[in-house]
Amino acid sequence: MTRATPIALVVSDVDGTLVTSGKILTERSRAAAARLDEAGIAFSIVSARPPLGMRMLVQPLDLRLPMGVYNGGGLVMPDLTVIEQRIVPPDTARAAVAVLRSFAVGIWAFADDRWLVENPDSFYVAREERTIQAQPTIVQNMDEHLDSIAKIVGVSGDFDRLAACETAAHQTLGTNASIVRSQLYYLDITPAGTDKGNTIAALAQRLGIPTAQIATIGDMENDVAMFRESGLSIAMGNANPEVRRHADEVTLSNDEDGFAHAIEQMILPYGRNRDWPGQG
Repeated sequence: MTRATPIALVVSDVDGTLVTSGKILTERSRAAAARLDEAGIAFSIVSARPPLGMRMLVQPLDLRLPMGVYNGGGLVMPDLTVIEQRIVPPDTARAAVAVLRSFAVGIWAFADDRWLVENPDSFYVAREERTIQAQPTIVQNMDEHLDSIAKIVGVSGDFDRLAACETAAHQTLGTNASIVRSQLYYLDITPAGTDKGNTIAALAQRLGIPTAQIATIGDMENDVAMFRESGLSIAMGNANPEVRRHADEVTLSNDEDGFAHAIEQMILPYGRNRDWPGQG
């Protein structure tokens, strides 16, 4: 691979990309991020996670730039100070919950620093607790808590059911919301116009970096939007064929240190030394 334009900023997805399937940040990945800093290449992360689900990554990765949360629906500093935050309009939130309820899938919602859950006994609740290292707030009826929601999630281990629910959500909500799978078992509903490309555009503007000098790394359909906004896009080896089709390059899987491999082989050879505004 040859590049006429150097890489100045790397933005990585988290789950399925930066961390293993067991939600572990490996030493090799941590070291790869440190090598970016040594090379004068800025680094940040963007995720479907809420802000509280990002805090455990800040110190190990020495993150200093704003981070994208809620699939690009929010931008926070490493200390979790909110820079920007979009909210799902209450009427849209209620319509979304009605669709999820009609398919009998689990319903979660995120508001401020709260993770709202109706059924605490679901397998995926325990998984999310380990992932974001936070406890849910149990509510009896989600409909009573939808006035300031940043993200609604439909949750199911029945992937076909969730796919059908996704189709129905698009039909019902139309352009009033952004609807995307962040994992095979998670259907994310966020404010209209929300996607990870928002984070790339915001970082490019804040840092004065042309998007052609930004590299992005991801594994799921919700990462394709940031691929489109970057000069170099890298899909993980564990990404499905459609996601890989949208990427310029494909690295190894997240359980094979694919993030570190991408940094070492596909990005560091094309960086350039420069102190970008906003890193410190």
